[in-house]
Amino acid sequence: METLNKAYQPLFTPWKIGNVEIKNRFVMTSMGGTNLLGWMENNHFDKAGAEFILKVAQNNCGLVLPGCQPIYNPMFGQWLHKNDKMYKDLKEWMPEFHKTGAKLFVQLTAGFGRSFTISSLMETLYSNKLLRFISKPFMDLDKITASASPAPNRWSDKVPSREMTKEEIQEFIDSFALSAKKLKDAGVDGVEVHAVHEGYLLDQFTLKYVNKRTDEYGGSLENRYRFAAEIVKAIKKECGKDFPVSLRYSVISKTKGFRSGALPGEEYTEVGRDMEESIEAVKFLEEAGYDMLNCDNGTYDAWYWAHPPIYMPENCNLDDVIEIKKHCNIPVVAAGRLDPVVAAETIKEGKIDGAGFARQFLADQEWISKLMENRLEDIRPCILCHNGCFNMCHYKGVPNDQELYDSLHLARCAVNAETMQTDKHYIKKTNDPKNVIIIGGGIGGMETARVLKLRGHNPIIYEASDHLGGVFVSAGNESYKGKLRDLLKWYIKTMKDLDINIHLNEKINDLSQFGDMDIVVATGSTPRKLKLPGFEKTIEACEFLNGKPVGEDIVVVGGGLTGCEIAYELALQGKKVKIVEMKNDLIAQTGVCLANSSYLREWFALHEVPVYLETTLKEVKDDCVICSTKNGDDITVPCDTVISSAGYIPAPLGEEKGKIRLVGDCKEIGNLRTVIWRAYETAMKI
Repeated sequence: METLNKAYQPLFTPWKIGNVEIKNRFVMTSMGGTNLLGWMENNHFDKAGAEFILKVAQNNCGLVLPGCQPIYNPMFGQWLHKNDKMYKDLKEWMPEFHKTGAKLFVQLTAGFGRSFTISSLMETLYSNKLLRFISKPFMDLDKITASASPAPNRWSDKVPSREMTKEEIQEFIDSFALSAKKLKDAGVDGVEVHAVHEGYLLDQFTLKYVNKRTDEYGGSLENRYRFAAEIVKAIKKECGKDFPVSLRYSVISKTKGFRSGALPGEEYTEVGRDMEESIEAVKFLEEAGYDMLNCDNGTYDAWYWAHPPIYMPENCNLDDVIEIKKHCNIPVVAAGRLDPVVAAETIKEGKIDGAGFARQFLADQEWISKLMENRLEDIRPCILCHNGCFNMCHYKGVPNDQELYDSLHLARCAVNAETMQTDKHYIKKTNDPKNVIIIGGGIGGMETARVLKLRGHNPIIYEASDHLGGVFVSAGNESYKGKLRDLLKWYIKTMKDLDINIHLNEKINDLSQFGDMDIVVATGSTPRKLKLPGFEKTIEACEFLNGKPVGEDIVVVGGGLTGCEIAYELALQGKKVKIVEMKNDLIAQTGVCLANSSYLREWFALHEVPVYLETTLKEVKDDCVICSTKNGDDITVPCDTVISSAGYIPAPLGEEKGKIRLVGDCKEIGNLRTVIWRAYETAMKI
C-alpha cells in the first residue's frame, strides 16, 4: 500500500465545529436520496440510506451529512418530529456509525417553496379543484409550494406559490427544534439547517426578488433572515448551546431574475444576495447561533452553481467562500466541483476549514480511502452528468419531465449501478463458471465483462477497432470532457487489473461461429441519415469529435444534448456556429438535468449563438442549408460546414434470443446510465 501524497495531507488534519472534533476535512454534503429517515415516503429509518452512509464513513470521510429531511414531508404531510419509532431505530444504529470515527450531522429542511419540482401530474392535481381536494391528504401542493410571497414556480406556470402565514412559519420553527432534540437524543452529533441556499424556502425569505412581505419577515436584512435566525435559536434552546448547528449557505445568488441565472464571468445586476449583503448576513447568522457555514452559490434560477455540470469551471464557488470566511469567526466549508489538491492547499493556507464533496461519493464510496493509499487511478470518477442522481429536466412548455421512479429514487449513479440499488444490483458469485463472448469493447461491453469476471465467469471481448471505448472515445474528445476521459481510463485499467481476455482488431460478422456459448452483443448504434438533398455533404457528429476538420462557419443540425455540446465546443474554439432544431426548445429530452441544460441554453443566449427552433432541415448545399420554419417558410442559413447530430439507430449483430443478449445502444438508444445499468443487469443473468 502506497503512502499518502503530501499534496493531500492538509485534508487529513482535525478541526472543530463548536466543541465537536472532526477527524479530517472531508465533508460529504447532503444529497437527496441518501436519507436516513426516508424521502418522499412515509418517514422511517431507511436501511438503504444507512448502508450508503455507513460505507462512506467506513471509507474515511470525516463529517457525513445524509440527504435532507423535510420538517414537513411533501408526501402525506407528516411532521418529522412525530415518528418516535424511527428515532429509536436510528439510536440503535448510531454506535455502528460511530465505530468509524466519523461524525454525523443530519440536515433538516424547511422545504422547497417555489422551487418544488412540479410534474405534469401535479399540474393536473392542482388545476382541477376536485382533484386538488382529493389529493390534499397525500400531496397538499398549496402548502408545499408556499413561499415568502406570491411567486412563480421554478418549473411550472400552473402552480404558483402563495404567501406563508406567520402561524405556518412558527409551526416550522417549533418542528425544527423538536426534530433536532430527537436527533440529539438518538446520538447524532449535530444538525444542519437547510437552507439559506440554492433558493430553497428559507432562502426565498432572504431574497429581495422573492420576498415582498411587509411584516417582520420582510423588508430589512434582519427581517428577511429572521426565519433562519429563529430556527437556530429554537434549536439551541431545546438542545443546548453546545449542540452544533450548521447552515447550508449560498454566498452569492448569481441570479438575474426568475428563471434566469448569471453565468461565470457574466456582467449582470444581482437580484438576490450579492457579496456586500452576504458579508452582513453571515455576521447576523453567526450572532444568531450558527456554528458553521456549509457554502456554495446559486439558486434554482441559477442552478448550475449549486449543481455544477461539466461545463462549469472547477472550484467554481471557492473564491466567494474564501472571501466570506474573512467576515465570520465560525468554520466554513466550500463545495462545488472542488479539486482535492486545490482544497488541500486552501485549507493549509487557512482560507477555508472543510472541503465539501457530494456526487463523487455516489460514483465511488471508497474514493477517500483510495486517495489515502495514493491509488488515484482506481477512483471511479463522477462525470457530472446528473443522469442517475438528479435528472430533473425541464424545457419549454413542460414541467419536471422525470419518471416517477426517478423522482422517488434520487442519489443513484449513472456510472455505478450499485449505488443506492444494492437490493437489485450486487455481485452474486456464479456456481457455473462459463466462457462468455462479448462483441464490442465500448462501455457496455466493458461493464458486462467487469461484472461477469467479478462473478467468476471468463468474459472474452472481441472489438473490431484497435482500441477499447467505442463511441465513448468520441464523447470524451471535447475539451471540457476531462471527467469522461478519466472514466474511460478507469474502465481500461479495470479490464487490465481483472485480466480480461481482449481481442482487438477482430470484427465478428457471424455469431454462429461461437456455437451454443453465451454471447453478449454490445455493437452500439449507427448515425441516423436523413433522406434529404445534399445530406452526404454533412459531417456526422462522431466524425467531428474524432477530429475531422471543419470550417469557420458551421451549422449544427440537431439541438439535443449531443448537438448542443458540439456547438458549445465549436463556440469555445472561436468558430461561428448556429443550431437548427425541430423542437420548440434546445435539449427537449428526458433525463438531462435542468442544471445542465439551462447552462447551455443560457450560454448560447449570452454569447448570441443563433438558434433556429421549430425549424426543419430541407437541403444541404456547399455554402448554406435550406430550412423550413414552423410557418412553412423557407430560410437560407449560410455556412461552410454542416454537422449532423440527428440521432442514432440501434445496430445489433443478430437478434436477442436464447443465449444471445443485447446491451447498450444496440438494444435501445439511451445514455451512459442506461448502458451501464443494462450491462450490469445482463451480466447478472448469466
